[in-house]
Amino acid sequence: MLDTASPMARRIGAVNWLGFWTLYVREVRRFLKVYTQTLVAPIVTTLLFLAIFMLALGGSERPAVGNVPFDEFLVPGLVMMAMAQNAFANTSSSIVISKVQGNIVDVLMPPLSPAELTFGYALGGVTRGLFVGAVVALAMWTVVPIRIHSLGFVLFHAGAASLLLSLLGLAGGIWSEKFDHIAAVTNFVVTPLSFLSGTFYSVERLPESWHFIAHFNPFFYMIDGFRYGFVGHADGSLVVGLAVLIAANATLLWVCHTMFATGYKLKA
Repeated sequence: MLDTASPMARRIGAVNWLGFWTLYVREVRRFLKVYTQTLVAPIVTTLLFLAIFMLALGGSERPAVGNVPFDEFLVPGLVMMAMAQNAFANTSSSIVISKVQGNIVDVLMPPLSPAELTFGYALGGVTRGLFVGAVVALAMWTVVPIRIHSLGFVLFHAGAASLLLSLLGLAGGIWSEKFDHIAAVTNFVVTPLSFLSGTFYSVERLPESWHFIAHFNPFFYMIDGFRYGFVGHADGSLVVGLAVLIAANATLLWVCHTMFATGYKLKA
């Protein structure tokens, strides 16, 4: 016998957990579907960086940083760079592609709050960043010995850095109207800050003026704290680094939430 009862509206409650989870899973499945581009490619690129520094640029002959051999000092920076850049790429590409293809409305129409949209996209980027960081670290471990000095610092900075770049990619994607715009953010913001953050060197060996400037770069604190978690050496204040990352993430969360709440460059 058929149930002739009329359908009832689904009660969502304070948080639309089903909608939030669906958005998050979509973002994760999106990058897993093209794993050769999102997971395999970063391994190859990072190993090429390692080969260039260790073979072509004489990395094995470079002096140790503190008591840390140069190869062990270099690896955490390369892992963090791959992790951060992929977290940024995940959210920025997702938003820009949706806007260019005109299907961003499929995300804006469901009953998802600005906070649910922000965290759904951001955690998708964080997941990709952590995935990439794990597989890159495992690949580099076959070449360079990796030891852990402080697991807490490794986990905190991996999560905080992935969230920071994921939110930056989300804000950049919302601001961008076409692929050229997000490419400009990558080329003029993300890449310079990454390369000037001490990824490939110790900022202590920079001239005094550049040493001062480096400490105003939030990416420096991502690298420095993450590297400390592995090798026990830090170029800057760990307490300041923790405060900078927390403040930067809180600010970007507010920016992204405001963008979704106001429909900035999302709603006609």
